[in-house]
Amino acid sequence: TPRNKYLASCGSKKLNPALLSQQNNPQVCPYGLYAEQLSGYTFTCPRPTNKRSWFYRILPFVCHKLYTAMHCGSLTEKWDEVEPDPNQLQLLPFSIIKSIKPSAGDTKSRNGISIHMFTCNTSTNTQVCFNNSDGDFLIVAQQGKILITTEFGKMMVEPNEICVIQVRRQHLSISAVPFTCVKTHLIPLTFFSLSSPDSLTHPLHLSIPSPACSLCVTAGYTVINKYQGKLFSSQQDFSPFNVVAWHGNYTPNNYNLENFMVVNCVAFDHVVRTSHTSRKILPSSRLADHSFRSPYYHRNCMSEFMGMIKSHYEAKEEDCFEKNSTTPLKPERVAKGSMSFSMAVTKWGLETCQSLDKSY
Repeated sequence: TPRNKYLASCGSKKLNPALLSQQNNPQVCPYGLYAEQLSGYTFTCPRPTNKRSWFYRILPFVCHKLYTAMHCGSLTEKWDEVEPDPNQLQLLPFSIIKSIKPSAGDTKSRNGISIHMFTCNTSTNTQVCFNNSDGDFLIVAQQGKILITTEFGKMMVEPNEICVIQVRRQHLSISAVPFTCVKTHLIPLTFFSLSSPDSLTHPLHLSIPSPACSLCVTAGYTVINKYQGKLFSSQQDFSPFNVVAWHGNYTPNNYNLENFMVVNCVAFDHVVRTSHTSRKILPSSRLADHSFRSPYYHRNCMSEFMGMIKSHYEAKEEDCFEKNSTTPLKPERVAKGSMSFSMAVTKWGLETCQSLDKSY
């Protein structure tokens, strides 16, 4: 099982002295490696907000054959297939989940978000990897363990953990741990990268991978690329996970949601707590006086996608309004054992899946 290192290390190496301390791009790299920069933002961005990492790898990223178009299957960006529906919607549990594709925005203009759910009990072909030119990935593990291999190294993601992967042209592969069934939510973000808010998500609790360099020289390695919502494939004769050392601050990381610092009100009304700009509900105490404590009626200016990793959502019961309007307001524990997250809907979500809750 790979172990992750503390995020603040901002660099890691497989061999000494592959990671240099004096400069980024020497005339000749140790071991004959290639220096390659992975940019998260434009190079003119101010230093305090810039995101980039340097790889020192056996072969550069660009050593692949031409990309050719692939059949996209159920992958779609046709969010106008159905007429708009202003009603609130709720999906019932699925018996078998292949994919769900609610989305908003446009990958071509770098604006929007998609949401996918997948289950699996087998791993991706070891000779296949994926890179995404359209944005970053937020992965929410719900059931089973997954092993994620990136150019930075490997990360084990378990239920109750989330993983952020800056995959704009970064290779990645996802494997299911043997003898387990995996259920996961995958949220591709096509706008700005995710960041953690001050005080609520402590940097000490974010972890990053160490290099897990593959020296394999194998013909027929397939790289699948998502570009402007379409899929393309290319072949190369080496493993893309050939990074011997790296340093920088544009890195994948995973985070245990149990470590999130819950904030709460001590006077009245309701506050929202956020991890990685994504609201979630954790076990906490209700303390507010003369206030309606259950989630109140809310007409939102944006679409929200919410899911429960475990337990149940407290505002779903039919009698919740009357109950919370009359209950004595004393301190109480709520959301015990719960873990939730919240992030428009396609034709698949409205019609094909046949899982809308008619009573909602």
